[in-house]
Amino acid sequence: MSAPLPAVLHQHTARLLDQLLQFAHPADATVQQYFRKNTALGSRDRARVADAVFGCLRHLRRVRHAAGEGASADALVAAWTGGAWAAIDPATLSPAERADLPDWLMERWPWPAGEVASAVAEAFNQPAPLDLRVNIVKAKRDAVQAALAAAGIETVAGRWAPHALRVVGKPALQRHPLMVDGSIEVQDEGSQLLGQLLGARRGEQIVDFCAGAGGKSLQIGAQMRNTGRVHAFDVSAGRLSELAQRAKRAALGNVQPMAIRDENDVRLSRLAGKVDRVLVDAPCSGLGTLRRNPDLKWRQGPEQLAEKAVLQGAILTAAARLVKPGGVLVYATCSMMAEENMGVVDAFLSEHPDFTIEPALAALAKQGVELPDNGRSTLLLDPFHHDTDGFFAARMVRCA
Repeated sequence: MSAPLPAVLHQHTARLLDQLLQFAHPADATVQQYFRKNTALGSRDRARVADAVFGCLRHLRRVRHAAGEGASADALVAAWTGGAWAAIDPATLSPAERADLPDWLMERWPWPAGEVASAVAEAFNQPAPLDLRVNIVKAKRDAVQAALAAAGIETVAGRWAPHALRVVGKPALQRHPLMVDGSIEVQDEGSQLLGQLLGARRGEQIVDFCAGAGGKSLQIGAQMRNTGRVHAFDVSAGRLSELAQRAKRAALGNVQPMAIRDENDVRLSRLAGKVDRVLVDAPCSGLGTLRRNPDLKWRQGPEQLAEKAVLQGAILTAAARLVKPGGVLVYATCSMMAEENMGVVDAFLSEHPDFTIEPALAALAKQGVELPDNGRSTLLLDPFHHDTDGFFAARMVRCA
């Protein structure tokens, strides 16, 4: 819950929230643009305004309930900062309202109705911590932790991933020497586990099929100790634009970014049947990142999930062509929705009998990562059980 704001900050918060509630653009981009236009706001004021608007977005159903039907953005901010939203009798709310989720998402919530489902929803409604990945080509986790502590930055070792550090508080890290020289990268611990699940080995040929900005490409390149080759493909040249420089900073010469036209780009044919391991971190709803992007639950509906599943299936099929016999294919999303996850995997396996699922937790155990048994052959992470973003992953092997 936010503390009461001075009148000027309350006005800024209401103006910004009014823009956000149009859901025309991603919330983080809208917030950044607002602050660029309102340069008189200092860093502390910007933080208070951002905390308030994101708090309203996380708990929008209860905030709206407290403020009244058709309430203005000003009234919504008052309901948030004054705590009226938290004082509502839960018995007067529907399960979706108590969880601050749209009805359609609550209906598809992949955890059984009851206390667990509520606890997971509440965990998704909390702000995300800041996780770092130590670049093992340049440093050891203990040494990085000590160096950060010497600079007054407290961290704790990751709960699961062997190279993860969780930052305590919100220190400024962007210009820290360890960040500047590529010794550390910002990467959620759950995302790091996807890289571990791939299990890359020295000297192998790897494809990161939907590389984005390349965080997992760098992780994989480091795991391979700067040997072999990591092909980082993405349809967005913009997202890939800084990867070459980031790889150089990380002392990695084995990461090769390349923008592709689409999943069927003819240039991919040269790798057909030759790649040891392929990671498909597919474009998805992003609903597993609600701690960071709470607007996503309000900006999407079930029709978007169906559209995403069609694209995800096409990408997975194209990526599978690159896997050599005996090779590994990991399909992952930052979503917990069945339509984007097992729905896509089951459809793929029905059409590709030469691929079979390998138990994800057993594969992670071979990498020294011990996760509690979830009774599944696949990986499903969430902020309540694992204190990570929400991720799904299936590890498949092509018959030799």
